Amino acid sequence: MDTKTDAWLVGGPRDGSTHDAGGSALLELEIDGLIHRYVRTTKQHDGNTTVYNYDGMVAPGGGEPGVEDPAARVASPRADSEGGDRR
Repeated sequence: MDTKTDAWLVGGPRDGSTHDAGGSALLELEIDGLIHRYVRTTKQHDGNTTVYNYDGMVAPGGGEPGVEDPAARVASPRADSEGGDRR
């Protein structure tokens, strides 16, 4: 039985390259200070390498503050009409 665990990466910054997946369903690669995710598929490349599709990137420390301030968010019109919280 072939135990080759190499992954063929599709999309993202490592498109077309291979990586040792170790049988993992999710690969997380740190590239330029960000974590890039690749997800295993059922497809094979050249009959013996599992294809992993790019799933996006995240900051290693979790979510980063963006332009929206959750504390300043207003309730939706539906929540207003139904007596929702209006912090």
